[in-house]
Amino acid sequence: MVFSWRKKKPRSFNGDKKKELEIPRHFLCPITLDLMKDPVTLSSGITYDRESIEKWLDDGNFTCPVSNQVLRSFDQIPNHSLRKVIQDWCVENRSYGVERIPTPRIPVSSAEVSEVLFSIMDSTRRLDRCACLDSLHKLKKWGLESERNKRCIVANSAAAGAIAASFDAFAGESVDKNINVLEEILFVINWMFPLTEQAQRYIGSQASLHCIALFLKSEDLSLKQNAITVLAELLSCNEKYTQALTTIDGINKTLFHFINNPICPSITKPSLTLIYDMVSLSNENTTTEFINMGLIPLLLEIMIDSQKAICEKALAIIDQLCETEQGRGFAYDDALAMPVLVKKILRVSELATEYSVSAIWKLSKGDEKALMEALQFGAFQKLLLLIQVGCNDKTKEKATELLKLLNPYRPGLECIDSLDFKNIKRSF
Repeated sequence: MVFSWRKKKPRSFNGDKKKELEIPRHFLCPITLDLMKDPVTLSSGITYDRESIEKWLDDGNFTCPVSNQVLRSFDQIPNHSLRKVIQDWCVENRSYGVERIPTPRIPVSSAEVSEVLFSIMDSTRRLDRCACLDSLHKLKKWGLESERNKRCIVANSAAAGAIAASFDAFAGESVDKNINVLEEILFVINWMFPLTEQAQRYIGSQASLHCIALFLKSEDLSLKQNAITVLAELLSCNEKYTQALTTIDGINKTLFHFINNPICPSITKPSLTLIYDMVSLSNENTTTEFINMGLIPLLLEIMIDSQKAICEKALAIIDQLCETEQGRGFAYDDALAMPVLVKKILRVSELATEYSVSAIWKLSKGDEKALMEALQFGAFQKLLLLIQVGCNDKTKEKATELLKLLNPYRPGLECIDSLDFKNIKRSF
């Protein structure tokens, strides 16, 4: 057995006293050599700090770290006597800067979780929002107390389905009347990813989608984040939920607003993901609406100085929009399009390069003006380098075709190596 922990120097405290205070060795967790806050004893008879030994066991180990003895059971018995002695020692040595460790809460059991989930299902059946809210508060409190509690809740096979069913039921009755319980459900359901098929069906219902879309317009930042994260997870599961989302009035404007007026990356990134999923459908109305809102120039603007993940998602959307004649028309008319696309080749990531080459390829096919502009901003040199350093077969094929298209226009053309995006004026 190879241990995943290393010995380190035991921690000591140094307060106002000149003498350094040494922690008694039996107060230290054998894994971390830190003062134990919640000592528990295994079947091997060795005591560890609960958080450390839980991580050891969660990593797939089945032996006692100290004795290497195979554990007869994974039960962790709280060592209350040792914990009280440690707390008393902390109080006695406050002058050294030692803080008293709080009395740990008892971890929740799977039986307790099942009991609360049954209560949620029962109150949902009766549409008793007060009783459901009480049960949800208890579940939320447990989950926030410790990661172990949260894992215990998520591990219950009925959890995601029961909570999602509750969301669908209360959203279907009345969002205004049940807004408090719906907000709590949305918070807890964020722990349940990936969603089960049963949970997907409930969250993907028309009532649920309308409710989530309404929450996206809330002034509460946390509620916005929970709502858009759930939507992004749902749409990644099945295309039919993307199709259902496109039927929700105002959703396109809401997502565009999040990109145009960024609040935080945790909202911007999933918003871009949702837009990509939606424009990837063969839905002309959705694509046309996003294009007419000015999505292409907006994405080109934010790509000039953006994080890697945001840049990749924005390029993916532009590449998808360039599948349509209208999308290519808007890109042609934007002075930033070609310089930004060329600039991103081999500058952000392999994925960003793939989308950039694909978009340039779509814009340049059969268009002499686009080819000349691509050459002017250094596309030929970038594409040659790309083929030399290597890329996937699909990107290589498009890069090779672009080189063939660009080659006749090369003689006598001055190439712009240094780009100042801020000074490039828009031509639309």
